Amino acid sequence: MKSEKRISKRRRSRISLKFGKFMKYICSGEQLKAVDEMVPSSESIGTKDCSASDYSSKAGEVVKHPDIGNIEEAEWSLRETSSLNYEEARALLGRIEYQKGNIEAALHVFEGIDIAAATPKMKIALALANRKGERHKRRSQNLSSPPMSIHAISLLLEAIFLKAKCLQGLGRFKEAAQSCKVILDIVESSFAEGFPENLGADCKLQETLNRAVELLPELWKLADAPRETIMSYRRALLPCWNLDAETTAKLQKEFAIFLLYCGGETCPPNLRSQMGSSFVPRNNIEEAILLLMILLRKVALKRIEWDPSILDHLSFAFSIAGDLSSLAKQIEELLPGIINRKERYHILALCYYGEGEDLVALNLLRTLLSGSEDPKCLPALLIASKICGEYPDLAEEGATFASRALECLGDGCGQMESTANCLLGISLSAQSKVAITDFDRATRQAKALQALVSAARSTNMRDLSILYRLSLEYAEQRKLNAAHYYAKMLLKLEGGSNLKGWLLMARILSAQKRYEDAETILNAALDQTGKWEQGELLRTKAKVQLVQGQLKGAVETYTHLLAALQVQTKTFSSDKRFYKGSANHARSLELEVWLDLAFIYINLSQWHDAEICLSKSEAISSYSASKCHATGVLYEKKGLYKEAIKAFRSALNIDPAHVPSLISTAVVLRKLSDQSNAVIRSFLMAALRLDGMNSSAWYNLGLFYKSQGTQSSKLEAAECFEAAASLEETAPVEPFR
Repeated sequence: MKSEKRISKRRRSRISLKFGKFMKYICSGEQLKAVDEMVPSSESIGTKDCSASDYSSKAGEVVKHPDIGNIEEAEWSLRETSSLNYEEARALLGRIEYQKGNIEAALHVFEGIDIAAATPKMKIALALANRKGERHKRRSQNLSSPPMSIHAISLLLEAIFLKAKCLQGLGRFKEAAQSCKVILDIVESSFAEGFPENLGADCKLQETLNRAVELLPELWKLADAPRETIMSYRRALLPCWNLDAETTAKLQKEFAIFLLYCGGETCPPNLRSQMGSSFVPRNNIEEAILLLMILLRKVALKRIEWDPSILDHLSFAFSIAGDLSSLAKQIEELLPGIINRKERYHILALCYYGEGEDLVALNLLRTLLSGSEDPKCLPALLIASKICGEYPDLAEEGATFASRALECLGDGCGQMESTANCLLGISLSAQSKVAITDFDRATRQAKALQALVSAARSTNMRDLSILYRLSLEYAEQRKLNAAHYYAKMLLKLEGGSNLKGWLLMARILSAQKRYEDAETILNAALDQTGKWEQGELLRTKAKVQLVQGQLKGAVETYTHLLAALQVQTKTFSSDKRFYKGSANHARSLELEVWLDLAFIYINLSQWHDAEICLSKSEAISSYSASKCHATGVLYEKKGLYKEAIKAFRSALNIDPAHVPSLISTAVVLRKLSDQSNAVIRSFLMAALRLDGMNSSAWYNLGLFYKSQGTQSSKLEAAECFEAAASLEETAPVEPFR
């Protein structure tokens, strides 16, 4: 027994000396420098090495099990050789075990601290310390002594924080978050006006608080608790914690990222203290945008360093919100030098293009691609070519941009080469539509097909957009067998997931006069398409039914489509999250449906019903060339030719390139016989320049030449009738494009 006592006394003596050395380290102010390295974050748990001083451990390794006897003996020695109480001694011992990498041993020590009992004392002591600091300047009477020193409070709060880190390392994330939350609860309830600036300067209380504020959202993320994560982020960004600018910016960025990519919608913030005119975000996206815009403002004020990822996340957020004009405004407000000028031009061009301001985007790209900037910028060349290809009068410039892109590529990326070839084909196809001579038109059409075929082959016929363009080009050149082949390949690759593929196939079949097959395709497409995307399919189906003489079925299809469109319009008006363009498309389609019905009733000589349909279309849009043209056709059928001419002129004032109005004007003028033949011919030739595949224009031009009565005009009339008949045989129920 005596020998055992001597051994125990010697062991305690050694531990006391050892802890004496640790006390010097502990009081040196380097308490938390290695804490975050000890336990991995959610991004790298189980992968990073954890180290402190001369010790190291890994989260994936087996942690040493605590030796309860040695811990109790060490605790007794620590209390005997210092003036620390039970909780403080365990806090110091737990820190030592944690820094040695003994996570389970440290947790066992920390769990021996009665935090619930110490919490009221800490709150009282912090409140008294705060009041004492406020009244020190006024030299008021001494307050009652606090139940705990600030150093002891700092030690205990650090112990709570380290306990949370231990639980995190052991994968007990929810318990870790609850432990970490205790620190914030204590500090928040102790300081009504926020944490004092200088209170924790000496004992690292502020540092512990900062780390706890940062850690809590991370722990809730690891615990798969999105609501608690968001609430903890919002709490962390309150001004009461006295965080530095960099820490606050880091939390704001992490919170914005979580809101954008967490995959769920949470409750919006309850900002009851906000002024009446202040903006309150209604959903995750708006809150993320607000946070990222605050970060941009801080960058502009030089409070934080520039972080390129802020702009990346903001671009994504505005894209999701469908508000690229606001993104453009934010980029335009950035100070020079923050982002590269070339990058600024490129991003702004994408924003304006996304907002439908194509020509503004094109001008920015022209500036970027000028000799003084970056004439070989491949993405800019491709986007510029894409924009130009959508406008026949810019198609030549688009082909030039695509050719420059191909020159820049050389033997580079095959995917980029196929894209450039595809854009070249699109631009050449658009050029062919405005070609003056038949030879130029045929040459450009052949080159367009050559470029598109090259693009398709370089992708092994696997690129859906290129196959669609190739099939479309064959269809518009009335090479229907080839168009059908590629459209069938497209549908097979898509698995019927793309609306454009279904529509193109149905229109090709209608051009081949295979109306039953076209209707079958449309019915299959309707079965696999959502109700909001069925509009174009139903309209095409109604036209296929009309061609087959199924008048009643066509009217029923149109009626069903109108009902769906009205519900869709109400949905768009009540839910602001839908893109603005979706509501506009629904209204535009509804206008076209009413006009289709008007033409049906005009052909049936049901004037009253036709007028009702026209009034419905005017309620949607009074400034519509198609609506004015339909009104003119109604007057023409009634024999009111002068009123018809006025309506057609109104249509051409709205849209000088409206081909049906050009043809109808020529037809009515020929009936009135009060205009020269040159005027009538000019309207028909203008229509053919805009749409050389229009069988009606060729037919009416043939009638015009026939009326001349000369031998040469009769030959020209025969050629026109032949062209009209050939085009009519391959005409779809709706334009292919």
